[in-house]
Amino acid sequence: MAGQPRGNILIDTEECKGCGLCVESCPPECLELRPELNAYGVHAAHYSGDGCTGCGICFYCCPEPGAITVYRLAPPTKPLVQGESHAAAL
Repeated sequence: MAGQPRGNILIDTEECKGCGLCVESCPPECLELRPELNAYGVHAAHYSGDGCTGCGICFYCCPEPGAITVYRLAPPTKPLVQGESHAAAL
């Protein structure tokens, strides 16, 4: 995916049951299953740290409440050009 990431994902590895639904449904393919096992003995999901669009599909398809939190990052604001109004910069 081109451009800066527009989202961030936090995964509670102790809540994740390793079903892999989030990994399979992620459009930018930025989720993966960890090679090590969590306390439940499963390979928990992990955000690679790059490419999240903030779409939230992983959150909505996850059957485990509280395992995934998606944050949408605010887009960078354009700097004001001399003579330009604030409304024009948005």
